[in-house]
Amino acid sequence: MDSLWVALGSAFWLGILTSISPCPLATSIAAISFIGRKVRNSGKVLLSGIAYAVGRMLAYLLLAFIVIAGILSIPGISIFLQEYMNKILGLVLIIVGLVLLEIIPFRLYGIGPGEKSERLAGKGGLWGAAAIGFLFALSLCPVSAALFFGSLIPLSIKHSSMFLLPSIYGLATGLPVLVFAFVITFSVGSIGKLFNKLTLIEKWVRRITGAIFIAVGIYYSLIYIFGIII
Repeated sequence: MDSLWVALGSAFWLGILTSISPCPLATSIAAISFIGRKVRNSGKVLLSGIAYAVGRMLAYLLLAFIVIAGILSIPGISIFLQEYMNKILGLVLIIVGLVLLEIIPFRLYGIGPGEKSERLAGKGGLWGAAAIGFLFALSLCPVSAALFFGSLIPLSIKHSSMFLLPSIYGLATGLPVLVFAFVITFSVGSIGKLFNKLTLIEKWVRRITGAIFIAVGIYYSLIYIFGIII
């Protein structure tokens, strides 16, 4: 039971870290600004932010389900992961930690939505906001890809969780979006200041998380690969 709570907390933290990374954060601000710029009713702007966050959650949930279900459906891979998951997880955490610390360069060209899809989603009200959230979530940047595929997916596989952990992760990625929707609703001029503060915070949070990932990865490797009991 304790390990499940740790997994839930880890999924939530990974989602928060993903959401405040520069690329997802910038696209979220741009999306909400675009969706809400023609809306006079401030309540609808906030609802658009909620719909956008739900769209992101559904995208991550669907993507995680496809990846995890595909992996676990192959008997050979499933048995292999059950036996060697802890050993693999240690190495994966070390690599992801090095990526977060920018020691290992990592480039990824996502499948980001084009201008036409953004405009189409922007005309659809709340459904459009959810659609653009879904599309932007699939536009994976290096940091978000490392966190999603390198951390959340192995964590979900380890706990055989195709829905719960990805849902928690997706929900967490939407929380800062709601904050910006609230700011846009009541004080558009504060967006720049809030963005700069979150960008600065993200750098230190990412570095601390990267260091923790490396430490945990080394711990897992010492125990499950080298058999050293600490």
